[in-house]
Amino acid sequence: MWFFARDPVRDFPFELSPEPPEGSPPGPWVLHRGRKKATGSVVSIFVYDVKPGAEEQTQVAKAAFKRLKTLRHPNILSYIDGLETEKCLHVVTEAVTPLGTYLKTRAEAGGPKEQELSWGLHQIVKALSFLVNDCSLIHNNVCMAAVFVDRAGEWKLGGLDYMFSAQGNGGGPPRKGIPELEQYDPPELSDSSGRALREKWSADMWRLGCLIWEVFNGPLPRAAALRNPGKIPKSLVTQYCELVGANPKVRPNPARFLQNCRAPGGFMNNRFVETNLFLEEIQIKEPAEKQKFFQELSKSLDSFPEDFCRHKVLPQLLTAFEFGNAGAVVLTPLFKVGKFLSAEEYQQKIIPVVVKMFSSTDRAMRIRLLQQMEQFIQYLDEPTVNTQIFPHVVHGFLDTNPAIREQTVKSMLLLAPKLNEANLNVELMKHFARLQAKDDQGPIRCNTTVCLGKIGSYLSASTRHRVLTSAFSRATKDPFAPSRVAGVLGFAATHNLYSMNDCAHKILPVLCGLTVDPEKSVRDQAFRAIRSFLSKLESVSEDPTQLAEVEKDVHAASSPGTGGAAASWAGWAVTGVSSLTSKLIRAHPIATPAETNVPQRPVPEGHPAPAPTPVPATPLASSHWETQEEEKDTATAEDSTTADRWDDEDWGSLEQETESVLVQQDDWSARDQGSQDERVRQNSDHKPAESDWSSWEAEGSWDQGWQEPSSPEPPPEGTRLASEYNWGGAEHSDKGDPFAALSVRPSAQPRPDLDSWGEDNWEGLEPESRQTKAELARKKREERRREMEAKRAEKKAAKGPMKLGARKLD
Repeated sequence: MWFFARDPVRDFPFELSPEPPEGSPPGPWVLHRGRKKATGSVVSIFVYDVKPGAEEQTQVAKAAFKRLKTLRHPNILSYIDGLETEKCLHVVTEAVTPLGTYLKTRAEAGGPKEQELSWGLHQIVKALSFLVNDCSLIHNNVCMAAVFVDRAGEWKLGGLDYMFSAQGNGGGPPRKGIPELEQYDPPELSDSSGRALREKWSADMWRLGCLIWEVFNGPLPRAAALRNPGKIPKSLVTQYCELVGANPKVRPNPARFLQNCRAPGGFMNNRFVETNLFLEEIQIKEPAEKQKFFQELSKSLDSFPEDFCRHKVLPQLLTAFEFGNAGAVVLTPLFKVGKFLSAEEYQQKIIPVVVKMFSSTDRAMRIRLLQQMEQFIQYLDEPTVNTQIFPHVVHGFLDTNPAIREQTVKSMLLLAPKLNEANLNVELMKHFARLQAKDDQGPIRCNTTVCLGKIGSYLSASTRHRVLTSAFSRATKDPFAPSRVAGVLGFAATHNLYSMNDCAHKILPVLCGLTVDPEKSVRDQAFRAIRSFLSKLESVSEDPTQLAEVEKDVHAASSPGTGGAAASWAGWAVTGVSSLTSKLIRAHPIATPAETNVPQRPVPEGHPAPAPTPVPATPLASSHWETQEEEKDTATAEDSTTADRWDDEDWGSLEQETESVLVQQDDWSARDQGSQDERVRQNSDHKPAESDWSSWEAEGSWDQGWQEPSSPEPPPEGTRLASEYNWGGAEHSDKGDPFAALSVRPSAQPRPDLDSWGEDNWEGLEPESRQTKAELARKKREERRREMEAKRAEKKAAKGPMKLGARKLD
């Protein structure tokens, strides 16, 4: 019937590539590229066409087919499938390239490194040791044509056509009949008497010497060329000379050859070989050994071949994480190897592991993921970020470890563009509100302000209107000086998101209050910001037609492009604060906030103690800082008369400003000791409240998250409130007011809550609101006192004066 005549080659599950065959080595086989029909995976196919009159070669090919099918070893060519018909033989193996072709390709790209060659030769010698010592087989064909290289750069021993048993079973060695292969035969084989004493491995070790010579010097022209080592490394010359010695009895066993090369100073004693040997035995290693190995692996990956990292190191890293409980130590080498992958490969191999890692409760893994997020964020799509990553990341905002809270805040710079409206405008803002108001770490409050300024352009228009002004206003009242600087720069970085009304009624009053700040760095930035906003207002006043153009971004939808305009601001701010916070945390990893403060200068008796100042890094010289500021102020003064060039200016390093706090404090106090009382009163007013984690989680509302910190302790007796000063009246107090010439208090008028975030109460942020409350409280006390005096006077007038000794009757 017809089905008995079907072509078996057509039904074979593998097909040959239409491309011409690769440079096949000498021998009966032709090497083709191929692929599996079902999956499309790439393979190599060795094809032998049966020819009439070549029965001897056909028997050799069939013997090789059988040997390759039964021998299994990591360093021997891997058999996948085969086909044997009357017309041809097909042997399917892993995808490989002939060693000669591989070395030629690498030479064109700069040549293989010595460590790569050392590991390749190590694999071939190990395969020979397996054949000779474990299987009692003689390969009988060790040469360049019998070695192949897989996609990971691993060398595989093939060419099993002329193999025979060392015990004499099955007859002697088969005849090759190919001159290109017979030139590698040792000289003792030409001795017809057979009296030369030799070991079973002697011939193969001679051929191994020929292979080493060809690897370093190219094709072997004749056997006499073996006397000159040529380019063979000096560390290998001694062992090489033993291989090509005339006396076959002294040629070493493959196992001893490996031992000699692995000795200290030997050719195969290097980091690359050690790494490969460890990876081969990683399944039986102790957990402590694995941890140490992965910690040191990252340093070595830069010197390893790219193919080796992609196809050998990466699978082992993924396996170690999936089944070996390797933990966070695999992250650094994993992301380093990920750089060699294409976008598609990254999605398939790395992203599933990263998503799984984010659900881990291991703090070390979480913080390393956050620190290295920029390496994989571009490969994450929005649904994955919002549903599988962000819900786990937000737990870091509530972590008791300051380092994790800080890294979580900084990671929002990368996650914000991919967050949906609910996560960005509601969930994230809730956590930012709590951090800025209640976190006990000044640098973390500062980072929150910086991050909010950077992601402001991604927020919706309604959220921007409710959040930005109030949040930056709060930052300008923070006792931590860099936070106040960040608040000023936050206004600057988002200047295009405010209406002219907001600039005039909300922002400038806040900035003007900072012109008398105790820290010079804060005052300098405040003056620059004021000049910029005034220039903007003045330009609109001169030409009202510019109003629409200036306010075009105020009511616009979230615009990621705008966020890029402030990239330089966000970059230096996060970098500066990050290093500062890391120094603080490393210096006092478990200390309470009070323990991380430097001693303060003595305070006069009767005044509350000032808020502690965190320890900064090594401060800059004040002269250097002032020179920078003078240059910047000069540039700003020149630009302010023409146009608003806020985005084009270099705002310096927040870390430098932080480091200069103590120096500027000393200079300021030396110039004006009288401002010490006001500084003490300011610090007392803005003392941050302790974080109440349980109440925040239970209530979870904006009102609780953004409430003003706990009210300060009452001042000592004799200390006057700010509301008791005569800010603009005709009467003057006996004692001169140091700010009388600087500040003019506006009349207290009821006005709408301009800083309200929807239904939330933000009145606590406005200084005028606080003054109004204090004024109302004082008036109520005065009215109550007058009422009591009036009642007493009425009682006295009704009853008349009491006589001495008279008894009072009700």
